[in-house]
Amino acid sequence: MLDPRRHVIIVGSGFGGLGMAIELRDRGFDSFTVLERGNDVGGTWRDNTYPGAACDIPSHLYSFSFEPNPRWSRMFGLQAEILDYLRHCADKYGVRTHIRFGTEVLSATWHEDRALWEVRTSKDETLWARAIVSATGGLSRPAFPDIPGLATFGGKAFHSARWEHHYDLTGKRVAVLGTGASAIQIVPEIAKTAKTLTVLQRTPPWIMPKADRAIEPAERMLYARFPRLQDAYRKLIFTTLDLRGVGFVLNKRVLTVGERLARSHLRRQIADPVLREKLTPNYRMGCKRILLSNDYYPTLMRPNVSVETASIAGVSTRGVVLADGRMIDLDAIILSTGFQAADAVAPFEIRGRDGLSLTDAWKDGAEAYLGTAVTGFPNMFQIVGPNTGLGHNSMVHMIESQIAYIAQALDTVFAKNLSRLEVRPERQKSYNDEIHPRLDRAVWGTGGCVSWYRAKNGRNTTLWPGFASEFRLRLRRFDPESYVMENAQPATTGAEPITSDNATA
Repeated sequence: MLDPRRHVIIVGSGFGGLGMAIELRDRGFDSFTVLERGNDVGGTWRDNTYPGAACDIPSHLYSFSFEPNPRWSRMFGLQAEILDYLRHCADKYGVRTHIRFGTEVLSATWHEDRALWEVRTSKDETLWARAIVSATGGLSRPAFPDIPGLATFGGKAFHSARWEHHYDLTGKRVAVLGTGASAIQIVPEIAKTAKTLTVLQRTPPWIMPKADRAIEPAERMLYARFPRLQDAYRKLIFTTLDLRGVGFVLNKRVLTVGERLARSHLRRQIADPVLREKLTPNYRMGCKRILLSNDYYPTLMRPNVSVETASIAGVSTRGVVLADGRMIDLDAIILSTGFQAADAVAPFEIRGRDGLSLTDAWKDGAEAYLGTAVTGFPNMFQIVGPNTGLGHNSMVHMIESQIAYIAQALDTVFAKNLSRLEVRPERQKSYNDEIHPRLDRAVWGTGGCVSWYRAKNGRNTTLWPGFASEFRLRLRRFDPESYVMENAQPATTGAEPITSDNATA
């Protein structure tokens, strides 16, 4: 039987959840359970299977540092290949046996008298653990637009993250709502077979050329034989991307160079001056996510593709009604409208000390200490929490930084037999008082755009305001002085041993 007082529950099995599980195993800690609502590992890369799905961070960097992959087929990984990589990691490092698939977490409640987290799942079971790590990610909850009449549409409508593969778009009149990272990958693919394709654009994105190509077999063989060569290349990619942060956070004039390159890319690929004007951004590069594509612009020149910039008044049974009264008759609407990232809500019902709801704690905007710990929620940690996102480098680097920090925190909990480890409110406040003025001064605060980085109240709850290397340095060592620590009192924990009725593994 497992002792819940020495058990950890991890929620999610994407890069964050798998990485956390692997780190615990590497440290010799085997008493943990990963709860996954899906039927496979992969998170974002399991759920987003739309045509053309791929990463916009180079493959050699978008992977765990401890598990390089010399077999990448392209410079930028495709969705299926990244998913296979995560499956490989789960198997190689022996954590799949710790994962409970098809198990959605419904609630997590902190019990002060037991100094344990009570976790209720969709399988009508109750699990107990000393600590919980939420690794549900920021791109796990699709954002659906509030458009009048959308529910009455007589054709097919679905979100890009919930792609309906059984529905054939061949010969159909299709509209793609949105021009973000997923849309510019989807549009070139479905335009090949759709009868007509209308791109409903609210704001044109900044688009740069994508330095993508196939990785030759000789290169893959070289990386497999000389791992240090691939590691050196990974470090070079990281440093190059991190230097882009100079323009974002230190000197926005540096972004002028990127803007010139993007405008040149647009001029080369779009000959029609009217269309080119529609596709030219009127805000600073970096204010919204910078996109990479070689085939999006050429696709918009196809005779069966059009770009519509008029606002949407609503949806009828026939199609989309524009603000100027025009009707676009459609068979299918693809909602490429992103995710609930900035207006962060708890991924499930979470109640901490004194019954505090995480949703209530975040009613004025999500915040955490180092994006990892939240005041009022003892022994709870987040991976990809508030203000850990990046606009210029690999999220896997950020995730690994958090994993190392959380592992040290858990080492402290169990080595000192702590019943409670909770970040001090003054440390959380001072940290957020530091980073938010930096965000306001950066391009995300002064770039003149509306982006998904900001919550409805205008607060940027998504991005980290500096270099990825700075984040790594700040999380390199767990800082116990920033936390309230209480020792466990075995006689008063009230925790029963785990039985077959409440087993956690």
